[in-house]
Amino acid sequence: MNDLHPSVTAINQVYCEAMGKLYQPIDAWYFCDNQKDADECAERVLSGEKRATSPSLWWHEQSGEPLPEVGDLNIVTNWAGEAQCIIQTRLVDVCAYDKISEAYAYLEGEGDKSLKYWREVHWPYYQRELAPFGLEPQTDMPIICEHFEVVFRL
Repeated sequence: MNDLHPSVTAINQVYCEAMGKLYQPIDAWYFCDNQKDADECAERVLSGEKRATSPSLWWHEQSGEPLPEVGDLNIVTNWAGEAQCIIQTRLVDVCAYDKISEAYAYLEGEGDKSLKYWREVHWPYYQRELAPFGLEPQTDMPIICEHFEVVFRL
């Protein structure tokens, strides 16, 4: 996001002050690639239902985006770019798409939280995510399983 919503700067400043730290920008982003899912995921993060996210490793490699690391802070926004909370990465694991477990699907907190639902929505997402790079998802493709928790909200 190039034009940050003022709420992003505000939550960032308040968080840094609350932690007794000098201001340091925290990356801000929304989940998914459409408004309905992005807004729903942000709500599920706030409610505690969503505690994980799963981009493909191939997307990270192709886009040049750094891999998540334990301790990373991120500002979750809704589709409109309005800050909802700050999350901190607690665990990062890489798992093949076809090895994702029921327990992990539940942590993702989407839909009915089942593995069946996770696969139904993530496969088309990975198709869209990888298409700009001329790649197709594969059942054995590596998925980044990032576990997080909300550490701050206004």
